[in-house]
Amino acid sequence: MIEYSSIMRAPHPKCFPSFPGRLAWLLLVVFLATAQQPDAQWDLLLKGGHVIDPRNNVNARMDVAIRDGKIARVAADLPAVQARRVANVNGLFVTPGLIDIHAHVYAGTGLRAYTGDLSVYPDGFSYRTGVTTLVDAGTAGWRNFADFRQRVIDRAKTRVLAFVNIVADGMSPYGENDPDSMQPAEAARVAREHADIVVGFKTAHYAGPGWFSIDRTVEAGNLVNLPVMVDFGYLVGERTLKELLEVKLRPGDIYTHMYSPYRTELLPTGELNPAMRRGRERGVLFDVGHGGGSFYYFVAVPAIEQGFFPDTISTDLHTGSMNRGMKDLSNVMSKMLNLGMPLTRVIDAVTSKAALTIKRPELGHIGEGAEADVTVLQLEKGRFGFLDSAGARLDGAERLTAEVTIQGGEVMWDLNGLVATPWKEFNYQMRPEPAKPATRTERLP
Repeated sequence: MIEYSSIMRAPHPKCFPSFPGRLAWLLLVVFLATAQQPDAQWDLLLKGGHVIDPRNNVNARMDVAIRDGKIARVAADLPAVQARRVANVNGLFVTPGLIDIHAHVYAGTGLRAYTGDLSVYPDGFSYRTGVTTLVDAGTAGWRNFADFRQRVIDRAKTRVLAFVNIVADGMSPYGENDPDSMQPAEAARVAREHADIVVGFKTAHYAGPGWFSIDRTVEAGNLVNLPVMVDFGYLVGERTLKELLEVKLRPGDIYTHMYSPYRTELLPTGELNPAMRRGRERGVLFDVGHGGGSFYYFVAVPAIEQGFFPDTISTDLHTGSMNRGMKDLSNVMSKMLNLGMPLTRVIDAVTSKAALTIKRPELGHIGEGAEADVTVLQLEKGRFGFLDSAGARLDGAERLTAEVTIQGGEVMWDLNGLVATPWKEFNYQMRPEPAKPATRTERLP
């Protein structure tokens, strides 16, 4: 077999000043490039890793082959000679691309709000933590959703999906307490117009009396058969967690910030509020939604000791949370792991379960034929500290780190160059020559 590095030893085209000579060299390069792997079936082979794919009930050492942006094979001992590139991921975990179902990425408006400076641009905070899909949790409402899409979503490489806020302007400086701006029909219209990216509706931070925000958000969900995500804010008047979880929310709706202390998630006795269990029995889903002020060990530890793990793990990513206890999705996953959540369940909560929660079953798994969204994780052993929203530390012995992130078959993050070619074998000659600077005449209008 002809090695790829042999192309490096091919004569430079300047050795052939004539056109026939240059043409002969180009044909030689094409021949060598195509002859190097005559039996290549796959573009990339991740070899020797431990695959955890909960949707397909895979939890074993296997290889993952990718071709044309899709998962081609998942099996043990796939032949390396059939791949154009091979990455040795021995000792690492290979999972579906991670899905963060609670983030805030409506940046760039210039407003000092979540609809602006408090949000982050997706690509700078996704791939480096293993995330291939970010779900914006209601930062934009039905009135400014189109701006959010053209400003951020359509320009991002990261797959960005979104919940539409029931409030017209979303998480803007104008607040989220005006019932008149909560219009289910308008929110449903936006969901239909942007059906390719809208996954549900969101209500958050409502501080007024009554159930306006909940009832109207659920009404929007009923109009287009989509789930709602609820940040319940603070208890006001007749609003209770029991009423919310046992009556108001439907099966498949999402209660986020589940380990916060603001809504009697934990009773003064230290017991989990029975409404949480009854909500789960009814089919309500529970999401971490860590954020800058919604995850506390004095709630999470007793709840987990009583067996109440999350359905989904998410960040509530924004400029405040990323620089405090939350940090990023892999950190929140590590936190849950050190709190006693089994690794397979942690992976499920950010892959298959997350995808099914937002009704995108095509995501969150790496079965053959699926989109090649893949994350390679290292499980480090050592002494680590994990902070909650108050800044209190939990000591842990394990930490998950994203080594490689692949979206649609394209390597988007490669921490230690596991997929890259060693520089001595790299074909630098194939890079285009730098463009010549324009002359003064060429720069004139």
